[in-house]
Amino acid sequence: MNVKRAAEVVLGIIFLGAGINGLIVWFGVQPLLPTSPKAEQFLGTGYFLALEKGTEMICGLLLLTRHFVPLALLVLAPIVINIIAFHIFIDADLLVLALIVLTLEVLLLWNYRAHYEGLLKK
Repeated sequence: MNVKRAAEVVLGIIFLGAGINGLIVWFGVQPLLPTSPKAEQFLGTGYFLALEKGTEMICGLLLLTRHFVPLALLVLAPIVINIIAFHIFIDADLLVLALIVLTLEVLLLWNYRAHYEGLLKK
């Protein structure tokens, strides 16, 4: 397995797991992995939680199955920026994991940069 595929798998697992864990909370079930109180307060239990976690789950599946990977990475980019900002300014407990996610995202965006050339033309 090459580095690009390993990064897709790891990032896909992280986002699929985070999405499932969050949607479990949305359905009123105890999460598999505990969520920090600050994160619960920030995301709430309404539409934002479902939208965020649903998007993470779908993009995680796309990364794992190698379907529409450049699109999944573009959709995840603002989510990753929000994750970094959240862990810098609100809850630094999982900042290391957030930095790993950022590193994987940037690595993959760079590897798929040819797919974005049309977006950057005038």
